[in-house]
Amino acid sequence: MLEYIQSKNLNGIKHGFFTRKGGVSKGDYNSLNCGLSTKDKRGNVEENRKRIINTIARHRNILTLHNLKQIHSSKVEVLKSADMPKFPEADALVTNIQGIILGVLTADCAPVLLADNKNQIVAAVHAGWRGAFSGIVQNTIKKMLELGANIDSISMAIGPTIQQDSYEIDKKFYDNFIAQDGKNKCFFRPVDNKEGKHWLFDLPGYILRQAEIVGITSVQSLGIDTYSNNNDFFSHRKHLELYGHSNCGRQLSVITI
Repeated sequence: MLEYIQSKNLNGIKHGFFTRKGGVSKGDYNSLNCGLSTKDKRGNVEENRKRIINTIARHRNILTLHNLKQIHSSKVEVLKSADMPKFPEADALVTNIQGIILGVLTADCAPVLLADNKNQIVAAVHAGWRGAFSGIVQNTIKKMLELGANIDSISMAIGPTIQQDSYEIDKKFYDNFIAQDGKNKCFFRPVDNKEGKHWLFDLPGYILRQAEIVGITSVQSLGIDTYSNNNDFFSHRKHLELYGHSNCGRQLSVITI
C-alpha cells in the first residue's frame, strides 16, 4: 500500500495527501503521476490512480474516484450521484454520498480538503492563486452549507503546496492582490536585491484567511513545500526551472466519507 500524509485537523475522516512516490510512471512523470491530462502513458496514470483507490479503500466499500477538469476557477460542483460525469470543468467537488472518493490534482497549487464529520459532508478543492483570488474556498464552503453542513463543524486542511520562500511573484501580481484588499500586504514579503519589484507570496496563508473570513475556525496548513521537496512532490515551477518544459506530473489528494 502507498504511503500518504494526513492532517490531524481531519481526524475521523478518511483522507490522504499523496506524494509522487510508489507509482509506475517513468521519466518526467516518475512515479505516481495521476494527471490524465499530462503526456504520460494513460495506462501508467490509470494504474497509479488504481493504487491510490486501493490504498484508501482498504476495509471500505469505495465505489469510485471522482475528480475534475481543473480550470483555475471559482466553480464548485456538487456530486449528487455516483454516476455523475467524471470530469466536469470546475475546481472543487462537494458531496454527502458515502463510498465516493473526491480528488484534486496539484503540482504547486494548494490541495484543500474540508469536512463536516458531524453531518458527513466533504469537499476537495484545487486552489491555485487564480482560484483562491476569485473565491474558490468561499464558494466551496457555501455549497457545503447548502448541502447541510454547519459552519462550526467544518474543518479544513491545506496539503503540500508551494510555500512563501519559494513563490516569487512580480509587481503586476502583487498589485492585483493589493487592489482586492489592502490587508493582503501581510501575505507578501519583498525579495532582496529586486529593487522592490518582486515579492514572495504566501498562498497557504492567503487561503487560510479566506476560510477564516467566512467563519471557519478549525484550519491547518501542513507547511510542506512542493518546490523545495520536488523529490517527494511534483512541482511545476521547479520542473520548469530544471528542465525548461512543463511536462510535469500531478499528485493526487483525496477525501471520502
